[in-house]
Amino acid sequence: MKQKPGAMHVAKIKRRHGDRVYISHLVRRSVREGKRVRHETIANVSKLPPAAIEALSAALRGETVTGGVESLRIERSLPAGQVEALLSAAKRLGLPRLLDRSPSRQRDLALAMICQRVLSPGSKLATVRALHQSTLGAELGVEDADQDDLYAAMDWLLSRQEGIEGRLAKRHLKDATLVLYDVSSSYFEGRTCPLAARGYSRDGNRGYLQVTYGLLCDFGGHPVAIEAFAGNLLDHQTLPAQVQKLKQRFGLKAVIVVCDRGMATKANLEAISETEGMEWITALKAPAVKKLVKEGDLQLSLFDQTNLAEISSEAYPGERLIVCRNPLLGQERARKREELLAATEEELEAIAERVSAGSLEGAAEIGLAVGPALKSHKVKKHFAVAITEASFSFSRKEAQIEAEAALDGIYVLRTSVPDSELTAPDVVHSYKQLKWAERAFRTFKGPLEVRPIHHRLEERVRAHLLICMLSYYLEFHLREAWAELTFRDECPPTQPDPVAKAKRSTSASAKARTRRTSRGEAPHSFESLIAELSLRTRNTIRLGDSEAGFERLSEPSAVQARALELLERIPKHA
Repeated sequence: MKQKPGAMHVAKIKRRHGDRVYISHLVRRSVREGKRVRHETIANVSKLPPAAIEALSAALRGETVTGGVESLRIERSLPAGQVEALLSAAKRLGLPRLLDRSPSRQRDLALAMICQRVLSPGSKLATVRALHQSTLGAELGVEDADQDDLYAAMDWLLSRQEGIEGRLAKRHLKDATLVLYDVSSSYFEGRTCPLAARGYSRDGNRGYLQVTYGLLCDFGGHPVAIEAFAGNLLDHQTLPAQVQKLKQRFGLKAVIVVCDRGMATKANLEAISETEGMEWITALKAPAVKKLVKEGDLQLSLFDQTNLAEISSEAYPGERLIVCRNPLLGQERARKREELLAATEEELEAIAERVSAGSLEGAAEIGLAVGPALKSHKVKKHFAVAITEASFSFSRKEAQIEAEAALDGIYVLRTSVPDSELTAPDVVHSYKQLKWAERAFRTFKGPLEVRPIHHRLEERVRAHLLICMLSYYLEFHLREAWAELTFRDECPPTQPDPVAKAKRSTSASAKARTRRTSRGEAPHSFESLIAELSLRTRNTIRLGDSEAGFERLSEPSAVQARALELLERIPKHA
């Protein structure tokens, strides 16, 4: 019987070998390719009893079947679509060969941990359970793994970190390129790890020990290398190791390091400048900007007509200073300052009322109450207070506040790169690319759940961070490929004014306004799209109590099919 494209049927295949005839029954689907129709094999059902094969064949023909079909049962149904998507993306990125060129069980276990952290991060025990709750374990052949296997795979992965990062650098870093470097930290549960220490907490958990880590990215935001440091190490103390890594391990002859102002110490910048072929871009801290204004090197009248200017100062010989003014940033800083001042005044007013009522007496006691109130919102410098044995008053330092407000929205970049290599707008655009490192840290601490860190051994902490970086590398490309199906901007516009706030493209604005993609579908978040893909299941079907059966994937929905199709946009690497 002639099959229509898309229809499924049971084909009876006869093969003769000598005097013997072998018969097999295959579930096939007809697929049209141009003017031809080819048949795609879905499952081999030869082991089913004849009655069941006939019933299945009749059911696929659309006939009403009794008896045989009722005996078919779905033994198990596992989420499979999200696993299919991640493993397809990993294959296009060459992620398995990036881990190690030779296939091995350890490589499969490492890849399973990387993918599972994108799907649903958790402890190693939770990961062991998760390998049985989707097709991930079966696809990679690691269903039988236990916690000890995963810990051993972490050790195996860490021993290959230099090779992995070297291959990523070869893929994404070229000579004369810009390299982004930033530092973050995550709090630690426990006290036994040598890396865990008290330091400046970016998580707001001051009572916890923490681990600091630095991330290197290329200009487009692809993560290349990550390194763990002791939690009490200052930002600028992490930079020398990265400079050495770029020059010696990655072998880059010329590179421009873009780093935040926290790492721009005099010693660090001199060390970079003294390294052949290396330049840098960073920014001045607020006190240094104020000093430029005070000494007359920076004239605020420059910004009456423009928002970008290049100046020089004897305090920064051989450097270029690019001054920028962003009105929107200025408005935000003014709003935030006023809120903090008002909140502090409210706390101080409550103390003043207690003093007036006589419930708080004595200069020492009043001072003990005023101190925390002044520090709580970090605007102590803007208040003058007067305390006696029986009175308390306060006022704003209006002149000081106005002087600070005059610099709202103004920031100064400094660089050793000559203008023949990068113009002033190029320097601003380059510095703003640090947004990619900041986005990586947000993803680390959000969907990938890098924190809290529970590992007790230093090597395991380093392996944990490496897994998070590789998971982010995979997720980074998935988000780019699936921009059409999410609220992400599919075509980021060019930004003619590097200082001004970036604007979303017309299509992205329309998507956000109408809540519809260009194909008329409701946009997803990355997480909801993963959940949507997981609704495509792999079903194990058996006949009654017999062991005969077959496996079959459910048909993809329109969104699932499109998500899988869009994976072709991921760059293919061998």
